[in-house]
Amino acid sequence: MLAMPEMNRIRKLREKKGLSIAEISRETGYNWRTVKKYADGGISVQPTIKRKKGMMEEEGYGQIIDDWLEEDAKLPRKQRRTNKTMFEALCRDHGFQGSYRTVCAYVQKRRPQLKLEKEQRYERLEHPPGEAQVDFGKMTVVTKEGKEEERSVLIVSFPYSNAAFAYPLPAENSECFLHGLTQLFRQAGGVPKALRIDNLSAAIVSIRKGGERQFTEAFEKFQLYYRFDVQVCNPYSGHEKGNAERKVYYTRNLCFVPAPLIESDPELVEWLHRKMVEDRNRPHYEKGRLIVFCKEKIQSFARKSAENDNLTWSLWGRD
Repeated sequence: MLAMPEMNRIRKLREKKGLSIAEISRETGYNWRTVKKYADGGISVQPTIKRKKGMMEEEGYGQIIDDWLEEDAKLPRKQRRTNKTMFEALCRDHGFQGSYRTVCAYVQKRRPQLKLEKEQRYERLEHPPGEAQVDFGKMTVVTKEGKEEERSVLIVSFPYSNAAFAYPLPAENSECFLHGLTQLFRQAGGVPKALRIDNLSAAIVSIRKGGERQFTEAFEKFQLYYRFDVQVCNPYSGHEKGNAERKVYYTRNLCFVPAPLIESDPELVEWLHRKMVEDRNRPHYEKGRLIVFCKEKIQSFARKSAENDNLTWSLWGRD
């Protein structure tokens, strides 16, 4: 449990500043589940027992295992990862330095906790083919000079197929947001029928009386050009685009833990694209086929070559 000042900080960010779960998570550095618990739930005043934290929680390995356990819960028992499989994957793919016993203890503790959390969550929304969600995530990279720097990575996820596409950007302003969407539509080979967003300033100027959103002029033109519907999350309802929020954490653990060494930002674009293509060639957790073969009903990608290609690297200060 968090200390009371941190609980109050999360509640103030939620209720007074109107930030989404994802934005509060980025602001505080806490896992989205922790943020959601204190932002939307009640704060207990009962004394609690301090629990010892280890490398699983503090270094992010626990989040990776949580994702695996939730995926496995939807598979036949014989197809689920064993403790040994998870331990070997952590060592091989994520640089885990702990022991097999540490992994077993964490799994034994978390499996019943995740089952309980699942029962307490909001009822799962059904997502038709062609519906996408979008969110930003802060990722750390190491430059060729050896300095750690942050990049804003735009994630577009398709809940029906569980496919995700990612594109790194220098900022989260309107220009970067629209450029990132254009590149992600191109990677996906089409435009979603509907795009679910939260109340991010790159697309929304204000929330009018009655909940109506006033979009930026640039975003309205972008939507008109690509002809997709916009579904805006209700205030304080980050769970309404929970698939995108989970993909932010999944992408961070998959590609940016540990922080990758990059020679240039265009190289980062190409490298991240390859990593996401590889990820889409894994089995869907319940459809019985690879994610890449879970076809989405998307619209053809109408491309203005001259207009879009001239922008490709200008955001990174080239040409």
